[in-house]
Amino acid sequence: MSDSPAAPSPYEVLGVRPDVGHDELRRAYRRLLRETHPDTGGTAAAFQAVQQAWELIGDPEDRARYDRGESVGVADISGDSAAGGFSATFHSARSSSGGSSGGATVRARSYGHPGGRSRERFLSLMREWMGRGTDDRDPYDPGLVRSAPREIRQLLAVALAEEATARAVAGLGIGFTIWNDVAVHPSTDAKIDHIVLGPAGLFAIRSADWGAPVKLAKGEIVGDGIGPDEEPFHDLYRAAKSFGRQAGVRFTGYIVVVPDDDLEVPFDVVRRGRLTGSLLVRRSLLPRVLRDGANAAGRESVDRAFELRTRLQEAVRFV
Repeated sequence: MSDSPAAPSPYEVLGVRPDVGHDELRRAYRRLLRETHPDTGGTAAAFQAVQQAWELIGDPEDRARYDRGESVGVADISGDSAAGGFSATFHSARSSSGGSSGGATVRARSYGHPGGRSRERFLSLMREWMGRGTDDRDPYDPGLVRSAPREIRQLLAVALAEEATARAVAGLGIGFTIWNDVAVHPSTDAKIDHIVLGPAGLFAIRSADWGAPVKLAKGEIVGDGIGPDEEPFHDLYRAAKSFGRQAGVRFTGYIVVVPDDDLEVPFDVVRRGRLTGSLLVRRSLLPRVLRDGANAAGRESVDRAFELRTRLQEAVRFV
C-alpha cells in the first residue's frame, strides 16, 4: 500500500470502521478476498490491496501499532520511520522547503511558500475534526492522521507533494526562478503550485499525490484516487492561461508531477488536442525535464528570460 496520507487506509480498503471488532474485521477480509479474486471477477490489484490491508491490521498487535502510527505509513514519506519523529519531520519540511539555503551549491531563486495553503487548510480542518478541547494534541501525530477522513489526509498529501517538488527543483541553479503557490486571480480560489522560468522556457507545474497509481488516458490523468469529475491537466491549463493573460506571458508547457512509485513509466506525454506536449512526470525526473525542456523547441535567450522574470515578478501574487 502507498505510504501517502492520501492513500486509502486498510480500514477503508476493507470497508469497515476503525473501531470495528476483530471478528467483524476478519469476516470483511474473507468476504473481500472472495469478491476481489481474479478467478471470481475481481482484479489482481484489488486482491493485493485487500491482502496488504490485512497484513497491516489483521493481527491485533500489528493493528494496535498501526493505530498508534508505529508501522510503515505516513511517517515514512519524509524518510523518517520513527513515529516520534513524525511531527518534527513535517515541521522541518515546512521550514526548509522554500527559498534559498546555505551551502556550496548555488540554488535557484525561489519565492513563495510551497504547500503553505494546503497545510493551513489541513490544520484548520484537522482541528475542526478533532473538536474542542484538543488544542494540545499534535495534528501531525501519525495515529491521528491515519484516523482522519480522507479529504483531510489528502490536503496533507498535497502539501508534502508541493514541498517535495520545491526541494527537487531548488538545486537547478541560478539560471532558474521559481514561484510557489501563485494566485491565479483575486476573484477565484485557483492557484498554480509552481511557476518555473529557466533557459528551456516557462512552465506551469502542479504537484499531485492521489495516493494511488495514475496514468494518461485520452489526454487526461486517471487513477483510482482521482474523482470522476477531476481534470488535473485541464484545470492546470485553464489556471495557467488565466494567469498568463493577466501577466502578459505565455507558458512553454504544462507539467503534472507525481511520486515516482505512482507512475509506471518515467513520464508520459499528451499527444493530441490543445494540451499536446503536456507532461505527466515522476518527481525525480522533473529537474532534467526543466533543464532540457518539455520538447525540442528553442531555448529562451538571456534577454528574453530577464524580461519574463521582470514581468512575472510584477504580476505574481501568492495565495
